[in-house]
Amino acid sequence: MTDDANILDAVVVGAGWAGLGVSYSLARQGLHHAVLERGRIGETWRTQRWDSFRMNTPNVQTVMPGDFYDGSDPFGALTRDQFVALLEDFARRNELPVEPDTVVTELSGGNRNGVYRLTTSRGTVLARNVVIASGDLNCPVRPVFAAALPLGLRQIDASDYRSAADLPAGAVLVVGSGQSDAQIAEELAEAGRRVFLATSRVGRLSRRYRGRDIMLWLVESGFLDVRRDEIIRLAGRIPPRGLLGVEHTISLQGLGAQGVVLLGRFAGVEDDGRLSFADDLEEHVRFADEASANVKRYIDEYISRSGIDAPFRNPTSGDCRSAAAESGCPFS
Repeated sequence: MTDDANILDAVVVGAGWAGLGVSYSLARQGLHHAVLERGRIGETWRTQRWDSFRMNTPNVQTVMPGDFYDGSDPFGALTRDQFVALLEDFARRNELPVEPDTVVTELSGGNRNGVYRLTTSRGTVLARNVVIASGDLNCPVRPVFAAALPLGLRQIDASDYRSAADLPAGAVLVVGSGQSDAQIAEELAEAGRRVFLATSRVGRLSRRYRGRDIMLWLVESGFLDVRRDEIIRLAGRIPPRGLLGVEHTISLQGLGAQGVVLLGRFAGVEDDGRLSFADDLEEHVRFADEASANVKRYIDEYISRSGIDAPFRNPTSGDCRSAAAESGCPFS
């Protein structure tokens, strides 16, 4: 920690992927700084991901600043624990000034001298610059009518889900059809659970397209270079992350073929205790399919402009699951 006589150049709040990356850059510039982490390095990845969780980026892209992938499985996906180990190794190798078990409770400033004051569980820290890298997915948000659900119905957030075996016996309703929701619904179905999926208006992506992992195309083509404020301006808000399977394509149609019962948006609880769902499933399926098609068109245009040799290929069963694979993954 520090006092008025020793003001840090910067403080980074959070020791995850982003926070450690910022610390690496600050260290390379010779700036005196500290990384304050409420728990351990990668705390969110340790405690808010399910047991079988894998990264949605291929290994070749799951690298830290200054590093590159030189393993034997460039298009595989790290597990939760492997990714935490990667973060820990990066911090150790680069001797980053991470201060674990340091909870930041208040940030004030800057005063006339441009100094920020951080109140933490271990004292006060002063710094000329503060970088908030605590992530934006740490606080679960439930619909207001969640409180009206029957008392005997166990409710958990995606951050608390660990495995199908940990849930009580019986059917499971998964609310939402973004990445985590659909991946969890698929895992539950494969475990033999009766699964209902309340869908939402979320786009989706194929896992592979024209011979490559979709994430490679999205980065190379500049699709992911759109600034956050531009997305908000166009959509009015940050849209939910599109549905993307880890090592294969997931679509609403594919989930239905696996036995998941697809429903419209979860609309609330009726007076007699029955759950209510909107009549918008067809709209959600269409929106997801159109989003996938739009991304593919963007990639097609990039490939054409760049003169890249990437012929169209029929999807293989390895990119699909269950009944969808039997017809060549028609919903990719």
